[in-house]
Amino acid sequence: MWFYWTLHCNVYIHVLHHHSTLTSCLLFSFISLICFLLSWSSMSVENVAAPPPPPPPPPSLARSLSSKKKLYQALAEGRAPVEGDHEEASVILGQRESSFRKDLQWLLFNKYVPSLIQDGPQCGLVALWMATHLLQPPKTVVLETLVQMAKDNGFTEQGEMFSACDMAKLAEEVCGCRVQRLSGGMMGENIAVILKHLTGGQPVLIPYDEDFNHEPCLRSGHKAHWAVVSGVLLGLRQGCVDSRLFPPDLTLPWLHLSQNESPVSWPTDDVKEVFVLAKQGKSLRYQLWKYELVTQSNSQLKEMDPQRASDGTRYVLPPGGVQDGLAGQVLLLHTNTQKN
Repeated sequence: MWFYWTLHCNVYIHVLHHHSTLTSCLLFSFISLICFLLSWSSMSVENVAAPPPPPPPPPSLARSLSSKKKLYQALAEGRAPVEGDHEEASVILGQRESSFRKDLQWLLFNKYVPSLIQDGPQCGLVALWMATHLLQPPKTVVLETLVQMAKDNGFTEQGEMFSACDMAKLAEEVCGCRVQRLSGGMMGENIAVILKHLTGGQPVLIPYDEDFNHEPCLRSGHKAHWAVVSGVLLGLRQGCVDSRLFPPDLTLPWLHLSQNESPVSWPTDDVKEVFVLAKQGKSLRYQLWKYELVTQSNSQLKEMDPQRASDGTRYVLPPGGVQDGLAGQVLLLHTNTQKN
């Protein structure tokens, strides 16, 4: 605006020097009108408030849903498990070949179970669902049926299963198979029973404390979780494995594979190392765990995570809590329902 008034004065002085008084007055009036209009136009433009910025677009529905997913759910999305009794196990063993003793013969038993990613605290029911795929004759079991039956029986509120005894009852009711519940830990007399069960192609359900990578850890039950063990890797004294009965793997000549479901056993002194092949509801992959580590984790389940116990969510705990419900206990599913 100051620019227009300065222009106005300069023009007026110029007019006075070159024109008569009347002419000067007329020109001055005209110039004043022009300058006023220009300055008013400038002020109007300056005083007009800028329009508010448009609101940000609402977040997409897909982004909203994905933000609610657990990390393990997001990692599994769009992927598929490796199928087959020995395919994925052979890959795992090949990656860890240097960690296995060269003075032993290694023999792998496994019966493939499918993977399923849990939604909420359903680890025990998901592990049971995986195990049901080894039923003979085959029987289709829907996870939602397991969850509902567990709730109807008062075994769970959110899908959690803190009682091995309740889990055994549920498995017998839904699957129609016999369930053998072992207590007192996984060592001693129980180790021979468990190994014979696994070498016969039968699954074992094991509660344990889950570490960040899903492997067993020691957290006093604060990370209590369930896994299904469908296979076992035995490190045997040289001369125990007959290559005609247990042919070597095509890619790992030092690894022998079991091709049948007849249970076999060796004297305790001949079994030098034991690993189990397990799946659980937070990963699509098989994992290979040292038997001793799973045993330690299983035996020290004592209490529910205090933070979880006080979060206001209702859970079903057996008399005696986690320690009486889970510690030192495993479930052997005898999946041949015709024999049962």
